[in-house]
Amino acid sequence: MSAGLVDRIFDIGGVRVYSVPMVAIQPDASRARYESRPGRRAMVAASLADLRGPAEGTVELPIWLFWSGPDHTFDLGDQDMRRWLYQIVLREAGSLEDLTAYLDGDTLITLWPDLYLPDGVRQAWEEQHPVLRAAATAAA
Repeated sequence: MSAGLVDRIFDIGGVRVYSVPMVAIQPDASRARYESRPGRRAMVAASLADLRGPAEGTVELPIWLFWSGPDHTFDLGDQDMRRWLYQIVLREAGSLEDLTAYLDGDTLITLWPDLYLPDGVRQAWEEQHPVLRAAATAAA
């Protein structure tokens, strides 16, 4: 450890403790608005064409995406369940693989105006994919 960084050395119960000054940094305000919830960054696919998840059938979400119910399956033929699945994945995705495995680009565009999403998620996706903003505007 560099002598310039050490503030003081304490001897506590026979153990040497080094006090090191901490550096405080301000959070990036632009990044904060793109959070799915406080402390969790919104994940956004680079291209809607990368979203090649199922558009029909039954989908079972993994526990890290949907942990609040005993049944993790969603029938994509049911409009409400499809919308619910998309809201969950967009809000909870921790990796791009979560997005590409469970979302379909064309379906996302169709559902976009009706999805209930945190502001940070909606803003991040609409900034990256203007076609989503246009779909929401056209539906309004």
